[in-house]
Amino acid sequence: MKLSFKFDYNTICTTVLEERLKAHQLKYSLNGFGEVRLLEKVSEESFQAFCEDINKYGINVVENPKLALVQRIKDVIVDMVFNDETSVNVKTSVYLADKLNQNYSYLSNLFSETTFTSIENFIILQKIEYAKLLIVKEKLTLTEIAFKLNYSSVAHLSKQFKNTTGITPSAFQRIISKRKKTLSDAL
Repeated sequence: MKLSFKFDYNTICTTVLEERLKAHQLKYSLNGFGEVRLLEKVSEESFQAFCEDINKYGINVVENPKLALVQRIKDVIVDMVFNDETSVNVKTSVYLADKLNQNYSYLSNLFSETTFTSIENFIILQKIEYAKLLIVKEKLTLTEIAFKLNYSSVAHLSKQFKNTTGITPSAFQRIISKRKKTLSDAL
């Protein structure tokens, strides 16, 4: 039996963090995307034990405030792209500024200085990753995928897909279909 899953990464990470914080008996409050405020002083030993515990889940504490903000920008963008319930009628700049309670120009400059790419390029990369996931896991047409990802047309999606991956979405679909057929023939 083959099972397919859809992940809400923000919910998963939040749940793991809450479980691990409680397991370490740390008093906390969640402040939003990827940010937790510890409400009491924690010994260095307890903090290190907590950090080692969450590292097993691929979660790391980012101590540099600027790097932490860049990570929060990435988290908000990933949630925005991959979460079907996220409002898509608002401009990305407005969405990020509202979610992170910061001026978009500051966020954009910090992101570019730190990652050597723009927020827009990061969004395109995430959208193409989601498009690949939808091609592999869902039975959606390219028109449906373009609509779901807020592209103005299939041609726009195809152009960005090819610029990012080197192949068109149609070619990617054919490759995936051939791989699936080869695998099913082998079984």
